[in-house]
Amino acid sequence: MKRLLVTAVIFIQMVCCSSLAIAQTDSTAKTLTFSGYVETYYAYDFSAPASHNRPFFIYSYNRHNEFNLNFGFIKAAYTTQKTRANLALMAGTYANANLAAEPGVLQNIFEANAGVKISRTHQIWVDAGIFSSHIGFESAIGKDCWSLTRSMIAESSPYYESGVKIGYTTDNQKWFFSALVLNGWQRIQRPEGNQTPAFGHQITFKPNQRLTLNSSSFIGNDLRDEDRRMRLFHNFYGIFQLNSKIGLTYGLDAGAQQQGFQSEEYDVWVNQVLMLRLSATDRLFVNLRAEYYDDPQGIIIYSGTPNGFKTFGYSVNFDYQIHEQALWRLEARSFNSRDELFQNSEGLSKTNFCITSALAISF
Repeated sequence: MKRLLVTAVIFIQMVCCSSLAIAQTDSTAKTLTFSGYVETYYAYDFSAPASHNRPFFIYSYNRHNEFNLNFGFIKAAYTTQKTRANLALMAGTYANANLAAEPGVLQNIFEANAGVKISRTHQIWVDAGIFSSHIGFESAIGKDCWSLTRSMIAESSPYYESGVKIGYTTDNQKWFFSALVLNGWQRIQRPEGNQTPAFGHQITFKPNQRLTLNSSSFIGNDLRDEDRRMRLFHNFYGIFQLNSKIGLTYGLDAGAQQQGFQSEEYDVWVNQVLMLRLSATDRLFVNLRAEYYDDPQGIIIYSGTPNGFKTFGYSVNFDYQIHEQALWRLEARSFNSRDELFQNSEGLSKTNFCITSALAISF
């Protein structure tokens, strides 16, 4: 907490200095905006874990039977016609779980990046720093996701990344292309002994408001160089707004990682999710989700069970938009695994069931 308070003071000082600098220049050409987000939650896991921690592969809304903050941030964004920068500080159980491997104050950084436009006639930008991941259709910001909790496809791939990227948006706004050089798989600070960069790409096609298609990849090693195992990963998703009331999202992850240093054999995992979103009214929404994760060798989710991690998930959630900046959500979610891996009061079980409620405020 002390570290977070010190970081917040530094952040406020930087914001004040930025505001003063902008006030002394042409305000019509430069914009500094501030925003924030707070999402509180309560989750009841019917396995009643004594530690209050939900299953080991859950990183968001992961505390049982307690009122808590999943994710909150305050952000400053600066833009001109040729430059841009973002700085956001965060706190919550999401940050505690997802950035546990990062040192010191880096655990409280949600975004910290700067970019420059390198073309006079086209939207080509080079950005460097800490970003939200280029992989997947879900993010840490709950209000932007159809379901209250994150799918296994999101929990098992990077939420954030650090590095350099070049991005190009076509003049008609229908295509986006990006190439990235990264510090690793969900890394701000590179692991000790690792000197190998990772690479990624993203291609997004959005011809209209009813269709979005996306392809993203990661190629790299996330271990010490002497233990190098190349990881090849691809994510595809499609978002289909069938009409004003019905939306459909499909996501597919497929990954492969070398079994050993310079090995020609690879371990493979596959992950799929399907979501159906129904708009009952302008304020009431229902989301249905079915998903399956198959990681027999435990490359991403290690269970230590005979069949590896082979788990189905199902959920239904109800959203009520109280007003433009306030969203209340309620979700029931179950997991069913091939092996017994969920801890309960009687030992281990193949199933897990949880009810979660959340209130999200944006400003």
